[in-house]
Amino acid sequence: MSGILSVSAFVTLDGVMQAPGGPDEDRDGGFPHGGWSVPYFTEDLGAIIDEQFAGFSAFLLGRRTYEIFAAHWPHITDEEDPVAAKLNAAPKYVASRSLDRVTWHNAQLLSGDVGRAVAEVKEGTDGEINVQGSTDLIATLQRHDLVDRYRLVVEPVVLGTGKRLFAEGTAPAALRLTHSRQTAGGAVYCEYERAGEPTYGSFDLDTYEERMRGIRGTGV
Repeated sequence: MSGILSVSAFVTLDGVMQAPGGPDEDRDGGFPHGGWSVPYFTEDLGAIIDEQFAGFSAFLLGRRTYEIFAAHWPHITDEEDPVAAKLNAAPKYVASRSLDRVTWHNAQLLSGDVGRAVAEVKEGTDGEINVQGSTDLIATLQRHDLVDRYRLVVEPVVLGTGKRLFAEGTAPAALRLTHSRQTAGGAVYCEYERAGEPTYGSFDLDTYEERMRGIRGTGV
């Protein structure tokens, strides 16, 4: 039994994922753009997110995201709300060096080395473990090459500052686009899965001409 670890994120065209949901969500570094994602949230995007949540088996959260979620979602008791129902019922693993306990139903605090602890969670989980928010945690997971899938909502805005999805030190990896869909608000939902290691080439004159002959099939 081994689970798949996925990362869900709202990102700008320049890769920022900090504080998409509100001005006070994450002001680290004096970030002035909190809530930038809200104008692009449309009914069809909501349906995509509902569909995602239906397939998750467990969640992995950093401290800040855990505290935001735990203060909100337990109060949403509508069983017809697929996001609330799944978050409140499913196992939740919390990676934090500062918390000494977690009280949300079915939540468990991870201890020790985060990379090792998450690898053990993956080995013991049948299904998809999803990371919501948790920018700093994502960076740690990327350095340990633990992310198998990205579920990204790419939104048509550039901020120029803020925490980015792929931070310095991310382990190199090739990805394969497995699904994409444009929403009514102009956002694009994209799913990417790991596809081994990066490959490299060259566009110097000789290799460019050879490559173009292969692509065109003209023999010119």
